[in-house]
Amino acid sequence: MTNAFFEVPIAENEVVLSYGPGSAEKAALKAAIRELKSQTIDIPMTIGGKKVFTKDKRSIHPPHELSHTLGAHSIGGKEHVEMAIEAAMKAKDDWAAMPWQERAAIFLRAADLLSGPYRAKMNAATMLCQSKNAFQAEIDAVAELCDFFRFNVQYMTEIYSIQPESAPGTWNRLDYRPLEGFVFALTPFNFTSIAGNLPGAPALMGNTVVWKPAESQIYSAAIIMEVFEKAGLPPGVINLIFVSGPVAGDVIFKHRDFGGLHFTGSTGVFQHLWKTIGENIKNYKSYPRIVGETGGKDFVIAHSSADPIEVATALSRGAFEYQGQKCSAASRAYIPDNLWPAVKKRLLEDISSFKMGNPEDFTNFVNAVIDEKAFDKISAYITEAEKSDKATIIAGGKFDKSKGYFIEPTVILVSDPKYRTMCEEIFGPILTIYVYPEDEFEQTLHLVDESSPYALTGAVFSNDRLMTMLATRILKNAAGNFYINDKPTGAVVGQQPFGGARGSGTNDKAGSILNLYRWISPRTIKENFVPPRDYRYPFLAEE
Repeated sequence: MTNAFFEVPIAENEVVLSYGPGSAEKAALKAAIRELKSQTIDIPMTIGGKKVFTKDKRSIHPPHELSHTLGAHSIGGKEHVEMAIEAAMKAKDDWAAMPWQERAAIFLRAADLLSGPYRAKMNAATMLCQSKNAFQAEIDAVAELCDFFRFNVQYMTEIYSIQPESAPGTWNRLDYRPLEGFVFALTPFNFTSIAGNLPGAPALMGNTVVWKPAESQIYSAAIIMEVFEKAGLPPGVINLIFVSGPVAGDVIFKHRDFGGLHFTGSTGVFQHLWKTIGENIKNYKSYPRIVGETGGKDFVIAHSSADPIEVATALSRGAFEYQGQKCSAASRAYIPDNLWPAVKKRLLEDISSFKMGNPEDFTNFVNAVIDEKAFDKISAYITEAEKSDKATIIAGGKFDKSKGYFIEPTVILVSDPKYRTMCEEIFGPILTIYVYPEDEFEQTLHLVDESSPYALTGAVFSNDRLMTMLATRILKNAAGNFYINDKPTGAVVGQQPFGGARGSGTNDKAGSILNLYRWISPRTIKENFVPPRDYRYPFLAEE
């Protein structure tokens, strides 16, 4: 057993490759796409380190190419959830007792595997199963997930190094234990990195995990699991199951050893889970930790002093990258009437230049939305706007699901700042714009703050510092990630810890030390070197 105090490699953000013409990474990625498309794979669950197949299968198709079959995944039931919990609890003691540097080594190795030999495969899988273009896949599935693994290791050592003061004759220590019980990680389709971090962060801190990914992300989730295993993660530490939400919840939230929830998804689902946990609170061994990042209705507001080209570019990227399927995507914008003609001209020029189609064609900026349910929901907003006398579609508005779930980037101009698409989360390529009188900036800031139940991301564009300060003050609770003269997307681990409050979640800031604190239960240890031998205190003696 080693007795050294180790220092981990200093975390640095993974370099995002360009995939420019003739680059080695572009050739490798195209080859990986061809290889994955040439196969039809059968994806099992992973429970206690064993591959679990079932007779019930569901096929996997790219959202942009429904005629192609990538493979199928097994569908589990109640018994598989119970098996996963049992495996997690069986692995718990040995994993928690493993020296921290050994756990760190697993995640550091996972990052290097991901950025090295698995880079092309991970990106290709994300492009195919989630319909991301090469750049969106690279910044998510490789760069951000590597950053989560490396920075979390660094944050873990920072936590462990924090120790209390000791008075003479005593030694005070803090022991950072994992939570009692198991953690349930419920992960979304839209970010492969989140799918890896939600089970990974609690596991790094010594917890064992039951992980249920979104069905539309299973294809790339299986590769994350492959990377974990290649990096040396012991069996049972992270258990990957493919079951429906109600089946998982019915078992997990009634289990005595349920210790925590790490969630990214819709606000409605999160509120339902919180309610369910509350109804079962008396059954648990400990109060569960509940960490969630949920919905958003993210805004851009421009002051009359802003540069219209900068505003338009922020809207083009912020609203339509990855088809607006980002928790942080710009979904509503407030533009002063003095800037609107120039902003409109540039924005419409940008959108008209977008190419939409299969991400295998690297010239396509926009790809398909994730599935038919999302397609139907998003297109219904467009259909309703076409009929409204309060809304005008000034760009896009067409949609087609005959070959894939394609929806044109759509801009809706509204006369009513409380029109439905200005207030409700859509999670698709729709941007709604309200043009306000340029002398009503302060009133419009209050409108921004009051129009949505969410508070995830937001941006202000201004070249007047006093107005920038005013916006920062009035909108202090309107966004957990607030941007000045920048689009409201693209948070980087270690630079902009991500998370919001209000209807957007618990604001536990994934990608920062704050999130890791949620997965530990500190114990104070006081050791007295010379214990007293008489109960009497000096004050008891007479003069």
